[in-house]
Amino acid sequence: MDALNINIEHALAYVSRAEVDALLPEVVTAKRHLLAGDAAGSDFLGWVDLPESIDPEMLNRLKADVARLADKSRLMVVVGIGGSYLGARMVIEALQSEFASMVRPSAPYIVYAGHTLSEDYYAQLLQLLDREDYSVCVISKSGTTTEPAVAFRIVKAHLEHKYGIAEAASRIVAITDANRGALHDIAANEGYPAYVIPDNVGGRFSVLTPVGLLPIAMAGFDIDRMLQGARDMRRRCLDCDTLDNPALMYAAVRNALYRKGVKVEMLVSCQPNLRYLAEWWKQLYGESEGKEGRGLLPHSLTITTDLHSMGQYVQQGERLMMETFIRVAKPCATVPVPVDERNLDGINYLTCKTLTQINDCAADGTVAAHVEGGVPVLQITVPKVDEYVVGQLIYFFEFACGVSGYTLGVNPFDQPGVEFYKKNMFHLLGKPGF
Repeated sequence: MDALNINIEHALAYVSRAEVDALLPEVVTAKRHLLAGDAAGSDFLGWVDLPESIDPEMLNRLKADVARLADKSRLMVVVGIGGSYLGARMVIEALQSEFASMVRPSAPYIVYAGHTLSEDYYAQLLQLLDREDYSVCVISKSGTTTEPAVAFRIVKAHLEHKYGIAEAASRIVAITDANRGALHDIAANEGYPAYVIPDNVGGRFSVLTPVGLLPIAMAGFDIDRMLQGARDMRRRCLDCDTLDNPALMYAAVRNALYRKGVKVEMLVSCQPNLRYLAEWWKQLYGESEGKEGRGLLPHSLTITTDLHSMGQYVQQGERLMMETFIRVAKPCATVPVPVDERNLDGINYLTCKTLTQINDCAADGTVAAHVEGGVPVLQITVPKVDEYVVGQLIYFFEFACGVSGYTLGVNPFDQPGVEFYKKNMFHLLGKPGF
C-alpha cells in the first residue's frame, strides 16, 4: 500500500451501502461547487489549488530565511493561535521524536506562544528563553488578536533586552496580511522579513502556506516532500467523481451517519505522535461545520491510553458517536518484547511479537468491541508517517471538509461564532468601544 485508503466495512451495520451510495450526487455537487467557486464562502477557496500554485521564488526565500535563523537559534518561538499554529504543530509533532526536547535535534526545537493566556506558561517560557539562543516567527493576519498580540509583545521585549534592538529584529520573521493590519505595519517599520497569508485562504486551511511551511522547515522537515504528497492527493480528489474518491467517501459516510442521529465523531489513533493531527482536525471540522445548529462534534482518542479513561463510555455510554480510526501500516522502528525466564508478569506469550503487532491487535480488538457495542467505525490507513503522507492527510481532510460542509448545508469557510467570546472579554477588560 503506497497511498491513503478508507474502509467503511465497520460502519455498514449502522448505515447501509445503499444509503451511502444515495449521497453520491450530493457530494459530487458539493465538490463541483468547491471547484467552481460558486457557493457560500467562495472567497476562501485558495487552498484548493494551493499545492500547485505555491510560488517557487517565495519558497526559496523562505528556505534561505530558515537557514539564516537556524544557524543562530537553538529554539524558534512560533507565536500564533488556532490555524496560525495548529497545522505547523500537527506536522512537527507527527514527524519529530517524542523526546525531541531532550535529545537536542540538529534543527531548532519549536516552542509555542500566543495560544494561551496562562501567566505561568509565559513565566516558564521566559525562563527557557533566558538560557537558549532563539528566534521568533509571529503569525497573525491582523496582528491584533489578543492572545498572539500579548505573546508577541512579551517575547519581543525579551528578545530586544537579550540581544539589542537591531539583532532582535534580525531574529524575527512575520507572517501576516500582504497590505494592511497591525502586524504588517510593525514588520514594515521594524524591517522584519515578512511572508503573506493569502487573502483567499482561511486560517484553518493555511498549513500549506508560509503559516505552516516556515515553522515546519525550521524544525528540519522536508516541505517539498510534504507539498508533493498534497499535490498527489489533490489530483486524486479532483479526478474522480465516484466513491472511490476517499474524500467523497468520507464526506458521504459521515453525513449519512449524521442524518441517522450520530452527533459526535471521534478521531482515533494508536500513535501518540498523531495527537496534534486530531487537534488540527478538530478545529478544521468544528469551525467549518459547527453552525446553524448543525454538525458533528469533533472529539479524539489515543489508544490504548484513552481506553483506560474513556473506553467505558465509548463501549456502553449513550449511542451518539462514530469513530474514524487512523491506522499506520508500517512503523519507523521495531521494538520486540524481551524474554524473562521467570515470567513473573505472565507476558512471555508476547515475546515472539513486536510492539506494532501487539498495538495492531489492540486496535483490531477495539474496533470489534466498539462495533459490537453500537459504534460505527471508519478506518483510514496510511503506509507510514512521513512528510509525504502527512501532506496527503492534510489535503484529504481539507478537501473532504469542504465537500462535507456543503453537503451538510452550511458555509464551511466562515466562523461567525468565534467572535462572541471576544466581545465579552473586551468588555470585561475595559477595551475602548466595548
